[in-house]
Amino acid sequence: MKNVEEFVFAESQPEKADIIFVPGNGFPDMAEKAASLYREGYAPYILPSGRYSITLGKFAGVQSKKEIYGGDYETEWEFLKNVLLKNGVPEEAILMENQATFTYENAIFSRQVTDLHKIQVKKAILCCKTYHARRSLMYYQLLYPETVIMVCPACPDGITRENWRETETGVEAVTGEIDRIVKQFCLMLGNR
Repeated sequence: MKNVEEFVFAESQPEKADIIFVPGNGFPDMAEKAASLYREGYAPYILPSGRYSITLGKFAGVQSKKEIYGGDYETEWEFLKNVLLKNGVPEEAILMENQATFTYENAIFSRQVTDLHKIQVKKAILCCKTYHARRSLMYYQLLYPETVIMVCPACPDGITRENWRETETGVEAVTGEIDRIVKQFCLMLGNR
């Protein structure tokens, strides 16, 4: 079990970076974490990424803290941008990627955005969900092979490295991530 926790729940201490990445989702927590890191001076840009979930074909809506961030959003990016603005990030520091529909696309399209803006990404911070950390990191590392990527996750649904085995929801979330990592990366390797 210790190996599972070490693998799935990737986490690092933040250092000064060139950019903060936030993969698309409907929870505000990861963007709040990114905003906090921005305000502390860790990076000059934040790149939230996401159109909507490929399985739903639309933005799933705000998943928590609706009283603060509720609204009608077309894309995950639009929602995450609003969270960042409400948490003190100036609009000029927020880059746009609003086409991705799954994690690998978050990384692919984020790379296109940083290349377009000629941002040399030597170090990056990745703000994602706790148990989504390894898969997010693997995809972003694939698209940014020369970049040091520090994972600074947030925990919107209470599933942590310490407690995931205590609930059926936690076990399903973590084993589901392991399953997705194995299937998606084996599929990718097979297509090369």
